[in-house]
Amino acid sequence: MEHDLLDLGGQVAIVTGAGQNAGRATALELARHNAGGIAVNDFVAERAEAVAAEIRALGVPAMAAAFDVCDLDAVKAADAAIKDRLGAATILVNNAGMAGPGGSLRPTLNFWEEDPANWPRYLGTNLYGVYNCCFGFIPNMVEAKRGRIVTIVSDSGRIGEPRLAVYASAKAGAQGFVRSIAKELGRYGVTCNAVSLSSLMPDMPEEKLAEVMQSDHAKAQLSRYTIRRYGKSGDVAALVTFLCSDAASWITGQTYPLNGGYAPSM
Repeated sequence: MEHDLLDLGGQVAIVTGAGQNAGRATALELARHNAGGIAVNDFVAERAEAVAAEIRALGVPAMAAAFDVCDLDAVKAADAAIKDRLGAATILVNNAGMAGPGGSLRPTLNFWEEDPANWPRYLGTNLYGVYNCCFGFIPNMVEAKRGRIVTIVSDSGRIGEPRLAVYASAKAGAQGFVRSIAKELGRYGVTCNAVSLSSLMPDMPEEKLAEVMQSDHAKAQLSRYTIRRYGKSGDVAALVTFLCSDAASWITGQTYPLNGGYAPSM
C-alpha cells in the first residue's frame, strides 16, 4: 500500500523558472516523488537558491542553476554543472515564460501598435528558451534511453487572445515543437508533452487573495471559467508530476489544457 504511483525512479530533474509560484511548486512536488535530485533554475540566483534549500530540507539533493534560458551557452554550462553535482538530468520542465527577465505580461496594445523591439522578449523566453533547454538536455535522455519533457504553454497560443499576438505565437510554436520532438524521441523511451494554462494566481497570503477575488476585474474574468477560480501553483505541479512519472509512460505529443474549463479541448 506504500507504492507511489508518481514515483520518478530517482531521476534528476531541472525545472526552469522555478524560483517562485508554479515553478517552485513543481520542483517541490517532483522532490516529494523520489526525484534523485532537482536543479532549480531562475534568472535570480537568490530565488533559485531559496527553493533549492527548501528541497534539501526534504532530504533530496538540490542545487541552484541561475541562468537565462535564452542563452544557449549558459544552458550547456548548467548541464555540465548539474552532471557534476547531481548526475545527468533526464527530466526537463520548461516552465520559464512570460516576457523574460524583468518583463511583464500586461496586454494593452493591438499588434500593429506594438513596438517590434519588444517581440524578442516573448519569442526568446517562450520559444527559443524551450529550444535551448531541449537542445541542452535531450542528449542525456537519449543516452539513458529514458526521460520526460514537459513544457508549460498557454491557452493564448491554443485558442488565441487579443493583444497577446506575439506571446501567443511563441506559445503556439512551442506546442508544435513539442509534437515534433515527441515523434523523434519516442524510440528512446522519452516522452514530450505540454500543459496549457489560463490565468494563474501568483502565490500570496490568503487575505490578499481574498481581496483580489472581490475585485470587479477578477469577477468579470472568472465569469468565463467553468470552475470560478484562478489556477493555483499546486494544480500545475500535480499535472506536471504525473506527466513526468511512469504512470504517463504511454502519453506523448499531447497538450493538456489546465484552465478551469476556460477553453475546452476540441
